[in-house]
Amino acid sequence: MFDAAPMLRDVFGFDDFRPGQEEIVDAVTAGENVLAIMPTGGGKSLCYQLPALLRDGVTVVISPLIALMRDQVRGLQEAGVEAGALTSGNTPEETEAVWDALEAGRLKLLYMAPERLAAGSALGMLRRINVSLIAVDEAHCVSQWGHDFRPDYLRIGELRRALGVPLAAFTATADAETQDEIVEKLFDGTAPRKFLRGFDRPNIHLAFAAKDGPRKQILDFAAARKTQSGIVYCGTRNKTEVLAQALRAEGHTACHYHGGMDPEDRRIVETRFAREDGLIVVATVAFGMGIDKPDIRWVAHADLPKSIEAYYQEIGRAGRDGGPAETLTLFGPDDIRLRRSQIDEGLAPPERRMADHARLNALLGLAEALVCRRQTLLGYFGEQAQPCGKCDLCDTPPEVFDGTTPVRMALSAILRTEEWFGAGHLIDILLGNETDKTRARRHDSLSTWGIGKDWSRPQWQAIFRQMMGHDLVRPDPERHGALRMTEAAKPILKGEAQINLRKDTIRKATRRPAVKMMVSEEDAPLLSALKAKRRALAESARVPAYVIFPDRTLIEMAENRPVTLDDMARIGGVGAKKLERYGDTFLEVIAGAVEAVHPARRKLAGRDQGEIYDRLLEVQSQLSRGPDGIDKPLTCSASQLAKVAQLRPNDPRGLEQVLGDRRHERFGAAFLDVLQQAG
Repeated sequence: MFDAAPMLRDVFGFDDFRPGQEEIVDAVTAGENVLAIMPTGGGKSLCYQLPALLRDGVTVVISPLIALMRDQVRGLQEAGVEAGALTSGNTPEETEAVWDALEAGRLKLLYMAPERLAAGSALGMLRRINVSLIAVDEAHCVSQWGHDFRPDYLRIGELRRALGVPLAAFTATADAETQDEIVEKLFDGTAPRKFLRGFDRPNIHLAFAAKDGPRKQILDFAAARKTQSGIVYCGTRNKTEVLAQALRAEGHTACHYHGGMDPEDRRIVETRFAREDGLIVVATVAFGMGIDKPDIRWVAHADLPKSIEAYYQEIGRAGRDGGPAETLTLFGPDDIRLRRSQIDEGLAPPERRMADHARLNALLGLAEALVCRRQTLLGYFGEQAQPCGKCDLCDTPPEVFDGTTPVRMALSAILRTEEWFGAGHLIDILLGNETDKTRARRHDSLSTWGIGKDWSRPQWQAIFRQMMGHDLVRPDPERHGALRMTEAAKPILKGEAQINLRKDTIRKATRRPAVKMMVSEEDAPLLSALKAKRRALAESARVPAYVIFPDRTLIEMAENRPVTLDDMARIGGVGAKKLERYGDTFLEVIAGAVEAVHPARRKLAGRDQGEIYDRLLEVQSQLSRGPDGIDKPLTCSASQLAKVAQLRPNDPRGLEQVLGDRRHERFGAAFLDVLQQAG
């Protein structure tokens, strides 16, 4: 049996293992396949670094975060361990040093990004260097249901089989569904030894706030923690730069960090953050700050994260030393709309989009929670907990009220419109706002028309947001974001259950200048779906998206919702060629299945001749067996009907020339009636 204690003390400087580490180290060192789920800051890296030193050969560590790899390599080298990384962020000198150490047989840990496995030479190189163990960090990235799917992670299982070595997978965030996929993709479905070490980080204070001047909210949060190291996560690259500048203007030492920067500039930020005290880094969540800095005292989200998994991963950067740390997450309706559209416009299959919506709903439930946030957060991962006393809701319990009445009003409006509409249109019904859509659908005659005038539109938006947070309603991607009730809503609708809502977020909802949107809130989900289809077609054809259709054409489709090729032909920007090429495809997005149309009829779409063709076809079907229904079946070809519709002969002789004797005898008189009625 290996004795890890001397190396734990001499190399890593620890007298004892943290809870749960020792048995994982023993299993990995013994060559067992392992899946370990440990909270961020729980010491995952030691669980493969220490076995790497106790085993012969090289341990290959697969990690998606360049910054984290570089930071761990630096830390190991400082401790006297031969470690190196092969990443796109390397300098030529760093890469050469790694190859020299490999050739000399000195290297014990080799860090690689999963993308490097795609290179044909990677497997040959790994076979040469005597790999004895594969360690996979952030193993949840293998899951297509997770928040950070990386396709190259799918190659790791193949690598394990090719090298014939044990594999140890580590992650801080994996619900049951994700765990099953990790086992399937990395271990070929053969269950590894599993260690579940809990998700609680009791040293981290949790807080959420509705956006109300978000830049000032972030600046105030940072000002109260001046000289402390912190991270601000933003949804866009531009926002990282703008917010970093605002922090510097307030006297903070701050810099931005995102994937569009020059690699050398990113490296400078990484080094500064690792070495400087009190530095604030404003970073995009998409790129991922992976620096293993133990004394980050706070993490703020200027925009809503993508999911609870992403949120947990990102706040987990704080307080890795076990000391107290604080978090703040801002959220608002624009965040929710953006996250919904990102899911709907993605190219994932419908079932995965639905799973992503469910994950977002869970995050909204955490944001709109009425009781201890830690209970809600741990409950998502299947753990039960007592109120923590270390979150904003435990500090100051929220003011709540019996929201059963407005919720029942909203659910009734959803039910009476047959679950076909989004929050915007439903609020118009509840407020009694006359619009083209409410008039066209005669929704002003519903019993729910105008019953919600005691609340303003912003307050109704807050109510609907809380309803989504409580998972009473969910957007249906098959209906372009229309709200559908869940089973949990039915007892409330029937008067069998009550529900409390937060009064503070509804009271604070005031009228603000609306952000100008391309389309109304009601049409936004359909526009997202149309854009997703356009992007897929553009990528397939390798052309810019506007070549398929410009935005203004998709906007008109979303607003007018054509259901036939004739309707589609009347949309601006849809010419004959594009109607033929893309008409059915976009109609399917708007209206579902599209009835097959003969090419001869398709050419008449959007023109008067198309309507004449349809009327001729209807008359023909009535007379196909003669006026008494007893004759031998007879029909005209589609091209003959199209020719009649186009030429519009106004006498029997002209019609006979197009149809021929037999068909003219059966259909001539009726066809002439159709043509005369058409004028």
